[in-house]
Amino acid sequence: MSSRQSYDRQLTDLQQHILRMASFVERAIYDSVESLAKQNTILAQQVIDKDDIIDELYNDIEYTIIKIIATQQPIAKDLRLAVSGLKIIMSLERMADFAVDIAKVTLRLSGQKLIKPLVKIHEMSRMVQLMVKDGLDAYVHTDEAKARKMCRYDDDVDYYFREVFEELIEFMKKDPTSIEQATSLLLVCRYLERIADYATNIGEEVVFLITGYWEEMN
Repeated sequence: MSSRQSYDRQLTDLQQHILRMASFVERAIYDSVESLAKQNTILAQQVIDKDDIIDELYNDIEYTIIKIIATQQPIAKDLRLAVSGLKIIMSLERMADFAVDIAKVTLRLSGQKLIKPLVKIHEMSRMVQLMVKDGLDAYVHTDEAKARKMCRYDDDVDYYFREVFEELIEFMKKDPTSIEQATSLLLVCRYLERIADYATNIGEEVVFLITGYWEEMN
């Protein structure tokens, strides 16, 4: 195998490792919201415990990228691929942290009857997961159009956030006893909104990888 073939194999393996980390993060986001909706404290604790796996994957991938840069001294698009990969795993790691924060809300609200169905929060969660999935697909397939389209979904997440925010404020005005739980649910929405922001960051990295130019799309 030539040195170029070996290097290309390293880059392919790197992408696969990033996708594996992303699959854990997507699952953490889904399970964290599911645990809240069903008040499943066991599932919430699993999300918290599995964060260590995501952290280990982050450390392993970070080391791999640094090793590639140090030993292969990539240039042009190869360098952008390595640097973008590093920034993408940083975004994924922060998403996982927010999923843990949502799981902690589940534990905090354990035993309480929810003041409202989490329909819109579920919609936010589904949109966020779609953003993560499409962002990583765009990364693997170097699909600039898909990356740009995915970033626009952030507007939909912001729309849901504003709707839920207004609803929960009304709950607090009408029933002061709901303030503590409503505040916790507001935090959940905020965490999902931040996850969407990090997903947008991935889209920006994909566009940079393909074009070589940085573009703010959040």
